[in-house]
Amino acid sequence: MMHYSRNFPMTRRSFGGLAAAIAIAAGIGACGGGQEQQGSATAGDITWWGWTPDAANAAKIIEAFNQEFPDIHVEFVSKPIDSYDSVLSPAITSKDGPDVFNVAPGSANGGVQTFEAGAIDLTEAVTAALGDDWKSRLASIGVDGLTVGDKLVGLSPGAVYSGGLWVNQDLFDEHGLKHPTTLDEWKSVCEAFRAAGVGGFVQGAGQHAFDMDTFEAIMENIRPGSYVAAAKGEIPFSDPIFTQGLEIWQSLFDEGIMQDGAIGLQQYPDANNMFMSGKYAMIMMGSWYTQYAVKDAMVAAMEAAGVSNPEPFTILPIDFPDVAGTGNIGGYFGDADYGVAVSGMSQQQAAATTFVTWLAASSAGQQAIADTLNDIPALEGVTPDWDAIDLVDPEVQKESLQTYTEQAGGSSVTRFADVSADLNSAYRDGLIGLIAGTVTIEEVLSALQAVVDSER
Repeated sequence: MMHYSRNFPMTRRSFGGLAAAIAIAAGIGACGGGQEQQGSATAGDITWWGWTPDAANAAKIIEAFNQEFPDIHVEFVSKPIDSYDSVLSPAITSKDGPDVFNVAPGSANGGVQTFEAGAIDLTEAVTAALGDDWKSRLASIGVDGLTVGDKLVGLSPGAVYSGGLWVNQDLFDEHGLKHPTTLDEWKSVCEAFRAAGVGGFVQGAGQHAFDMDTFEAIMENIRPGSYVAAAKGEIPFSDPIFTQGLEIWQSLFDEGIMQDGAIGLQQYPDANNMFMSGKYAMIMMGSWYTQYAVKDAMVAAMEAAGVSNPEPFTILPIDFPDVAGTGNIGGYFGDADYGVAVSGMSQQQAAATTFVTWLAASSAGQQAIADTLNDIPALEGVTPDWDAIDLVDPEVQKESLQTYTEQAGGSSVTRFADVSADLNSAYRDGLIGLIAGTVTIEEVLSALQAVVDSER
């Protein structure tokens, strides 16, 4: 769980002075034979592969890094999320591959279990940066999710959390509508928007990771913690609450909350572009969407969605509606958004280690992360400098965003970290298949339970 109660500053001078020691320590830990890493810890050209952050935020992060390390040139290479695993696998076995690459907890793209063999162990590096008590200074949700055995495969710059909705507040104001707080209200608001010629809620239900987010949000509403407990085998999927959860999932389509053709669309780019172009008023996204409360990020996202001469609109996070009528609202779940790993094949391991450790374990690097509003920082005590961030409408957004990031960042409930690859696949087949009419609720739950049983 993240706490924002203590500050552990690392000055530019002190962190820069540690760069060489960090790199050497990481090399010893990774190679096991006492070999130092190749290259300089303060100079070199490195490439960083990942599906996130977006280009604008990556540029901001690299610019901040170069204020301290001007002689390390970092090139961020954005890779599509859906093909990330297939392009990374051969790349990290080659010296021509990336020096730094993103990994993720659990069974998501860039899975840490899948790619840990291609990365060095960063334990010694983070110890050199933060001391022996480094685990107490970083968010546990990031450390635990990026560790395989005793090996720290990647360092988490920050976490992302899902479990709520985002709304186009300008559309709500224009049509005189209030945020939905129950299933019936959600249905009614969608109907009102459609009557006014505007889409209500949009989801690319063909991209099952976001279906899993919606289903976990439903289960958090029914009984907090049940989704993760079932994935761990602590409660069975035969518990009636999971039947209730799938019935509510199906009702989102039957009651017209999900738009027509939802399972034929992807969340990215389809649903995202529909929301960013102002065609829909609500979308299921997580804390990473906070970045679009900033004017330049919102304009860039609207342009990417095909909007010419975009005027940024006001977005706000809201709680997932009380779809089960339990009163359990405001529950969020998350993981490290990504971890930055250093390739074992890199010819610039020392410089790469300096970069990833600065990004995830220095106050300057973490402030750069915080101010993009893409991730909730991993280092305790670091929060966004709200007064310096150019929000679209600070009077409307600032207090809401502050509350949201604090509430979400305080959650220890996982998103993908406890979902195995096979369980992930079973969710994909079940959640989409149920809507397509190819499986029944009973068959979905039986398949999920079979996976959990096989992994015990």
